[in-house]
Amino acid sequence: MDKQPAVQKGKIPSLDRQPVRTLKGVGPRVAEKLAHIGIETVQDLLFHLPFRYQDRTRIVAMGSLRIGEQVVVEGTTELTEVAFGKRRMLLCHISDGTGSLLLRFFNFSNAQKVVLARGARLRCYGEIRQGKKYLEMVHPEYQRLEKETDVPVDDVLTPIYPTTDGVHQLRMRDLTGQALQRLQTCDPSLIELLPTAILEKNGLINIVEAILTLHNPPPDISCEMLQQGRHPAQQRLAFEELLAHYLSLRQLRKSMQVHHAHPLHHDRGQWKKFTRALPFDLTGAQQRVIGEIMRDLSQPHPMMRLVQGDVGSGKTLIAAAAALAAIGCGYQAALMAPTEILSGQHLFNFRGWLEPLGIEVVWLSGKLKAQARREAMEKIKTGGARMIIGTHALFQNDVVFGNLALVVIDEQHRFGVHQRLTLREKGGLDGKVPHQLIMTATPIPRTLAMTAYADLDVSVIDELPPGRIPVNTVVVPDSRRDEVLLRVLTACRQGSQAYWVCTLIEESESLQCQTATDTAELLQEALPDLCVGLVHGRLKPVEKEKVMSAFKAGKIDLLVATTVIEVGVDVPDANLMIIENAERLGLSQLHQLRGRVGRGGKESNCVLFYQGRLSKLAKSRLAVMRETNDGFIVAQRDLEMRGPGEVLGTRQTGMVQMRIADILRDQALMPAIHKAAENILHTSPETGPLLIHRWLGNKTRYGNV
Repeated sequence: MDKQPAVQKGKIPSLDRQPVRTLKGVGPRVAEKLAHIGIETVQDLLFHLPFRYQDRTRIVAMGSLRIGEQVVVEGTTELTEVAFGKRRMLLCHISDGTGSLLLRFFNFSNAQKVVLARGARLRCYGEIRQGKKYLEMVHPEYQRLEKETDVPVDDVLTPIYPTTDGVHQLRMRDLTGQALQRLQTCDPSLIELLPTAILEKNGLINIVEAILTLHNPPPDISCEMLQQGRHPAQQRLAFEELLAHYLSLRQLRKSMQVHHAHPLHHDRGQWKKFTRALPFDLTGAQQRVIGEIMRDLSQPHPMMRLVQGDVGSGKTLIAAAAALAAIGCGYQAALMAPTEILSGQHLFNFRGWLEPLGIEVVWLSGKLKAQARREAMEKIKTGGARMIIGTHALFQNDVVFGNLALVVIDEQHRFGVHQRLTLREKGGLDGKVPHQLIMTATPIPRTLAMTAYADLDVSVIDELPPGRIPVNTVVVPDSRRDEVLLRVLTACRQGSQAYWVCTLIEESESLQCQTATDTAELLQEALPDLCVGLVHGRLKPVEKEKVMSAFKAGKIDLLVATTVIEVGVDVPDANLMIIENAERLGLSQLHQLRGRVGRGGKESNCVLFYQGRLSKLAKSRLAVMRETNDGFIVAQRDLEMRGPGEVLGTRQTGMVQMRIADILRDQALMPAIHKAAENILHTSPETGPLLIHRWLGNKTRYGNV
């Protein structure tokens, strides 16, 4: 295996250390605009790739033009005139002997009329459109040619770059051209960081060749492969970028391994008492995952494990098993949930499970009254509270733990990486950090999990408790609302309970709450025989708990709610759900909501209401909900339709945006990337930091906050 050479030091700094202001035409204002799109150095320009290309390498005869094509034509002006209609226009008729074309300009000057006058020889580029009488180009790019001069066409495809206000395409091409010139003449320029053996084994071209190809593609290149991101030059850069991200996460994991944690051992006697009190047996998958967690907890370094499980697969019970291990060894365990309702649900479950064993469970929420909060914080500080459950309030500065040894994060994608790492710091009082158990009911496809959570071990609960009956899902237009109301009335009269979920595309919580309030009033009027309840994000915790308790007790027939009931709410007799504006929600969120019904062993139904005509994408999305109840299939289809950033919640997870790679498109590269990473870590470890610096700079996810 080749050893990676150290970065050369010479009079000329390497391209990643040359500010973009060293290029001709870049002053402070342009530099500031370029920084908005992540371009601060000459190297940044090289990695700022075109998102599409134009073919200006050949002149197309006017007699063979096709509507919709973007082409270069060359001809002589036969007539130029100003036409008056709704708008004043400059019309220029040109011909090349095989056919003719109309050039249409809405904004023009007297100087343009002179340049485009009869007899002028023009070369134009634009999209061919069908006009009223002729094929035409609207506002084409054009160049006046001297009659006797033969001007060559471009010999490479023309790149179109992502730009920002104040930096147009011509400026971007000029700056990129300067950067490419330095790439070919500057020494050192861009060092090949991948060892030769990895390049050869994976059929990868040299990085300089890849960059030159993508900025100036030859005319015979496969435009289809370029458009799909599958050209070998693109795959070469995607491979290196994904490798850098993977190595950065491995680096974070390694940094965690140097920390010490309290080894925790399973108290089998307490565990037997706990399981004997349960009204059901653990599934094989639950037992397997608990075994994996217990092996991790017994180590002197912190566990970092992600548990994935479909809706209703029993993740909370696994969290309780881990908490019992910490509590049984004399330490505290904390569980952080993203919403008040979910943390309240966990409080209800954990009190029911742990208080009979003599373990005090304390709740900490941002909405607790001052006295209750002070009392809770005192118990947490002194260690009197052994099990602490709360929302993001747990990682606030004034919360001090007595001896925290385990942190459980529920619904990981709702929190930033730094939030969970901050909570980890809460346990660092004696030089040891807590073990971390991270749970998600949004199944993440394996390839994506291996990439996004390379700093975590992953366990999968791939089995549902016996007796769970798949939920029947139907897609219904809003025009059939009266039929659905009758269905709700019939179901509730027969002893069932129902959810009516209000969703809005607006982010405003107040608007969502108002919509839910209005809907509850309308439903109560339409169904006077039923007791209609209401729960939303603006209710006080006590009021929410009162409504949810009444619903669980069967005192409320129909619960109107916003998506706050997406996770954690467990009412066995609720077996009908209506979701308004279902076409506006992602698949994973729809699956989470649907998971609130079908928990009592009875046949359950979910009605997806939509408004207006469905788009092709919305039809496909809702069809998936009809076809399957499998959360992993739903997640894979969601990934295919919306992309990894949406599925994971890129901002929330702290994942850095990819410049070139696409996790979904390039997932076939991941097995080779994992092997390459192991190779580099074992044979040329100095390469890893250089790759991470090239692709992530100072944006890496880090282990200390």
